[in-house]
Amino acid sequence: MSVETRAGRSPAIPPGRGAEVRRRDRPAGGFELWSWLFMRVSGVALLGLAVGHVLIMHVLDEGVSRVNFEFVQLRWESPFWRTWDWALLVLALLHGINGLRVTVQDYVRWPGARFALNVLFALTGFLLFVLGTVIVFTFDPNAWPRTS
Repeated sequence: MSVETRAGRSPAIPPGRGAEVRRRDRPAGGFELWSWLFMRVSGVALLGLAVGHVLIMHVLDEGVSRVNFEFVQLRWESPFWRTWDWALLVLALLHGINGLRVTVQDYVRWPGARFALNVLFALTGFLLFVLGTVIVFTFDPNAWPRTS
């Protein structure tokens, strides 16, 4: 990876003596700026949420062998853990859909296909958001019998 100057060229390639380096600048304002900022903030938040999730569910105590339906049932009796899991779900969905949107903008040249893919991704993300939210907030841990 080369370091780029303000003019967008690599310092190792003198002007007029090689291919111009194309780079993507930070957006100046509007929706793209907020989208750009969201990706950075949500990425940091997701890092904390996901690392916490992996440590709690798969590393600490007895590890993954203790994770079963009853474990989730007991865990989701706490509003804290429901909120944690819901935040992880929502941020991962929004972060992923926004990343797909940016990728489509970069690589799909035909406007009709770009629009269709963005609508498809947005609808899929919305459907998964609704399903996940319904599951997290309507699950009743006391409605299921405990095995122990």
